[in-house]
Amino acid sequence: MTNISILGCTGSIGRSTLSVVRSLKDRFSVSALAAGRDLDGLAKQVAEFAPTLVSISDERDIPVLREKLSGAGIKNLPEIVHGQEGLIAVACHDDAEIVISATVGAVGFLPTYRALKLGRRVCLANKETLVMAGELMTKAARESNAELLPVDSEHNALHQCMRGEHKSELKRLILTASGGPFREASLEAITKASVEQALAHPTWQMGAKITIDSATLMNKGLEVIEAGWLFDMSADRITVAVHPQSIVHSMIELIDGSIIAQLGVTDMRLMIQYALTFPERLPTDLPALGIDSLSKLEFHEPDLIRFPCLKLAYDAMKEGGTMPAAMSAANEIAVAAFLSKSIGFMDISRVIANTMEAHETESASSLEAVVEADRWAREYAEGRLKGRG
Repeated sequence: MTNISILGCTGSIGRSTLSVVRSLKDRFSVSALAAGRDLDGLAKQVAEFAPTLVSISDERDIPVLREKLSGAGIKNLPEIVHGQEGLIAVACHDDAEIVISATVGAVGFLPTYRALKLGRRVCLANKETLVMAGELMTKAARESNAELLPVDSEHNALHQCMRGEHKSELKRLILTASGGPFREASLEAITKASVEQALAHPTWQMGAKITIDSATLMNKGLEVIEAGWLFDMSADRITVAVHPQSIVHSMIELIDGSIIAQLGVTDMRLMIQYALTFPERLPTDLPALGIDSLSKLEFHEPDLIRFPCLKLAYDAMKEGGTMPAAMSAANEIAVAAFLSKSIGFMDISRVIANTMEAHETESASSLEAVVEADRWAREYAEGRLKGRG
């Protein structure tokens, strides 16, 4: 029996992970869970999976959660912790052999780093972790012999495509993007886009922040940077193809011109199970990818005029150092402002660009430098939004 901890257990990836655990209950058990403010969802998960440790974001919610757990008839109540230290405790739980890192944003950075330092297998669904501190994360994994396996569908697909291939034979990585809800919209329509329109993703069901990132294509930009660290590839060897059907999750091109693609249904349980059971492959109860769904597969180059966030991510990757951390932090602030209807859709990229222009890049070889770049960028971006920047 393999024990796992889940950071972000009540989010879409966390719930899908528990669905996989439920289907493979003879192989996996849950040691610890970390959630945000969804106490009802967490209480139901505790009742079913019986972790010994849980974490929530706000200390003031601890009595409320205890009451919910007691009301559910749970006799052996888990230890309850909170905040950043609580996330780290879940990530570093003594019994956990695998850590699912599925929080949204920079909050998952330190817990994931600590898990890697301990040599745990980390199944990574938190893009910002490698964007902020890819150098530190990959170094920690190397030094502790930790396994860093991607859960994001695109990177998971690349990992599958590269099984059995030699790095010297690899020419480039091709990340696919659905294009989001605005892939065919005019620049004028995108400029006027509402929050509701931006959240209407045509293919995937995801949380609000990642859905907006998909609409701006920043999500794909973060994935480009993440792919660079995961697979040791430079920006000029990673390309993006808009693929509306979301059937081909990613591709690799080899030096002889051959292209290998990974295709599958749009269900994250497929990728999560792959990461949990690697190097084994196990059957799933997911529907098969019907041959009729392959009758029309489209691929287009992304439009960097309508989607400037993708270019900003490439620029940050080429700059290196603390620039990706600053860019990611500014994006979080801008997306939050858009979701609160404080700014327009295209203002997201403007806030990020202004923050990047003002940022003085430093080496990202220390935790302190990364954390400071993240702090500075958030403060600067918030200042721009308030007219002080």
